[in-house]
Amino acid sequence: MAERLLFLDFDGVLHPNLCREDVHFCRMPLLTALFDSVGNDLRVVISSSWRHHHTYDELLALLPDSVAQRFIGATGTAFIGKHARYQEIQAFLSDYRGWTDWRTLDDSAWEFPEHCPELIRCDGAIGLTEREIERVSKWVVSTRFIPIR
Repeated sequence: MAERLLFLDFDGVLHPNLCREDVHFCRMPLLTALFDSVGNDLRVVISSSWRHHHTYDELLALLPDSVAQRFIGATGTAFIGKHARYQEIQAFLSDYRGWTDWRTLDDSAWEFPEHCPELIRCDGAIGLTEREIERVSKWVVSTRFIPIR
């Protein structure tokens, strides 16, 4: 089975934008359930702006161990300009050749080209819902290698 790469924003995905600190990561149970359901076919990269204010290890420490073990890194230097988050993801992918099948959970559509097929957009006022989880799950399942017998 081939692994898939999921880029993950925090604000507007793992919790609503501008929420109180005690509400941070309130949508994490949905992400944990997704990981439980897809087996080992999914790896994750932090694409959140939180990476500019916390070290990678600090960010992983905020996550449950079962989630943190799926992370392989974070996008790098901030891109200034049109479709910034998309450009940051492209830079990450160019450094990790071989990853061509990816999706991103993000609430900032303006950070991506219009009709970006890899973007699974969350409503930033709510965060992650079953709808986005279903889209990720279907993507992982639909792209699994099925051997011919």
